[in-house]
Amino acid sequence: MRVLSILFLLIYLTPDPVTSQRIQSPVPTNPTGKDPSWELIWEDNFTKKKLDKTKWNVIERNSADWGNYMSDKKELIRIKDGMLYLRGIENKNRKKDTVPYLTGGINTKGKFSYQYGKIEIRAQLEQAQGAWPAMWMLADKPKYGAYPRNGEIDLMEHLNFEDKIYQTVHSYYTLKLKQDTIPPHYATAKADTREFNIYGMEWYPDKLVFTLNGEETFTYPRLSNVDPTQWPFDQPFYIMIDMQLGGQWVGKVDSNDLPVQMIIDWVKVYKERTGP
Repeated sequence: MRVLSILFLLIYLTPDPVTSQRIQSPVPTNPTGKDPSWELIWEDNFTKKKLDKTKWNVIERNSADWGNYMSDKKELIRIKDGMLYLRGIENKNRKKDTVPYLTGGINTKGKFSYQYGKIEIRAQLEQAQGAWPAMWMLADKPKYGAYPRNGEIDLMEHLNFEDKIYQTVHSYYTLKLKQDTIPPHYATAKADTREFNIYGMEWYPDKLVFTLNGEETFTYPRLSNVDPTQWPFDQPFYIMIDMQLGGQWVGKVDSNDLPVQMIIDWVKVYKERTGP
């Protein structure tokens, strides 16, 4: 009986690998919701047992540097206790899938997009060598041709164990014409990503205002008298959230640091109120 009691305690006290590293944070859960100048138009609080497929797609593997290990395996995209867990793991069964790692990601392509407004995502980022979690946006129905002519908005990217995040704008203007200083197309912001933070952006016809926990961190303005490819941000964009591993920018992956997770509390999109 004593042996059974000990075994019971060991099983009961063993932490769930999905939730064992969650760290609570004093960051407010929804500061924008109290701002009368913004009206909520779309959200997901991940209260369902499974990913809501009316709102989200699972990102498929692709040839981009960030997409080499994307997979639809269930253990990579999980919902538990009102949180979404996007995971990066070592692939220990390479008979059918030969890649060394597997990662999970979701997007709203074809299901939700918006033009102008505010987006906020409350999340915690675990750290690992080779971890590259990202929250970003792409044009839903591109009207300017092939990438990068329709632009890319990176709300948040984090690398390895750094104590900062990257917030970036990409376009034909920045990538092909190399105009990345007029205006500056990215900035970094100090952040303890191991705690929950709110990553956001306010999108206007003449500027993108990036935020961290409700505070402005970086503004990308629309300029006149420059090449028109500087501002492709006049069309609806969809949302992407993914737990990436490895790549030219982030470097090699240390499998000893895996699994690693991005834990999302909620995603909210607002439009600016125009009336009383």
